[in-house]
Amino acid sequence: MIRRLLFLVTEDWYFWSHRLPQARAAREAGFEVLVATRVNTHGPRIEAEGFRLIPLPWSREGGFAHQLATVRVLTRLYRRERPDIVHHVALKSIAPGALAARLAGVRASVNAVTGFGYLGASQAAKAHLVRAGVRTLLPPLTNRRNAWTLLQNDDDLAMAMRLGLASSRRTAVIRGSGIDLSHFQPLPEPAGPVTVALVSRMLKIKGVDVAVEAVRRLQRGGHDIRLLLAGGPDPANPASFDEATLRRWTDEPGIEWLGPVADVRQVWARAHIGLLASRGGEGVPKSLLEAAASARPLIATDVSGCRDVVGPDGEAGLLVPADDPAAMANALLELAGDTARRQRLGAAARQRAETLFGDEAIGRETVELYERILRETS
Repeated sequence: MIRRLLFLVTEDWYFWSHRLPQARAAREAGFEVLVATRVNTHGPRIEAEGFRLIPLPWSREGGFAHQLATVRVLTRLYRRERPDIVHHVALKSIAPGALAARLAGVRASVNAVTGFGYLGASQAAKAHLVRAGVRTLLPPLTNRRNAWTLLQNDDDLAMAMRLGLASSRRTAVIRGSGIDLSHFQPLPEPAGPVTVALVSRMLKIKGVDVAVEAVRRLQRGGHDIRLLLAGGPDPANPASFDEATLRRWTDEPGIEWLGPVADVRQVWARAHIGLLASRGGEGVPKSLLEAAASARPLIATDVSGCRDVVGPDGEAGLLVPADDPAAMANALLELAGDTARRQRLGAAARQRAETLFGDEAIGRETVELYERILRETS
């Protein structure tokens, strides 16, 4: 009997970037894989993998009425397709998806928190109100007999327990989305001035402005350390830097905004160091995994998820306080001046990627979770 697995993801590019290893592993284990998402540019690639693509009229904007309409669409979808497991990816899928799963009588659901983002990172009054709302509305939907909560790091596990989103029995931690270790190979250091790369959407929560200010300080101090920013702005996100700001930064000494890059290996070929200046709310940052797999030493903020990649005692790089451009500048200067240390940390970063974060291992762990869920809901 073929088992049916349905992924619910807001954007097709996010499924392709962050859920492909799990979906491939499920397919190889005999699951029929369905992907319900807003289709933009990645639909043909998803279908070429043999997954059944279900386009959704999804929007990240819209108020209460839009959310209710989304729940109605998903409830009809779940009743029609009758998946054995529905895998909701990220909080924006979990909220309507978990309610639809309950209304449709779905056999089992996996609610995968891929980082708490603003909800986990901010101490602003609005964030406290949102957390209170989540604590009130979501637990009755996610804390059910046939629902499992999937986290990416132990800090997020603790947060999920505080918010009441998970029970200890139906909770799992799988560290990240997996990295293709054959696609990302160790790279030699490039020639020229020491260059650091930050790969992400150009958002405030990613600390892009902190990285810019750190390099700005170094340049003013006479240290020719360069910064590559790779990624696009997100106009739908109010905390995104706009294109005009990114272009102004490019006019400053040592700073280059590349925009979205189709093959990020080209970025790591130009960089000596991988950087993420996140203000928090990470799951396991894929950009750091890609840098690590490319044998780049890491500089990251001491926040959840980043700590997991860098490792205990600075195994693969340096951790600095969040929102502290002076500390970031000092860390950059420290590694820029020590080639042997960069190479040693880069080798350790690659080793951590191979040992802990490879896509085959992550896919295998995910399928094992699916099998356990089906046994316990039979």
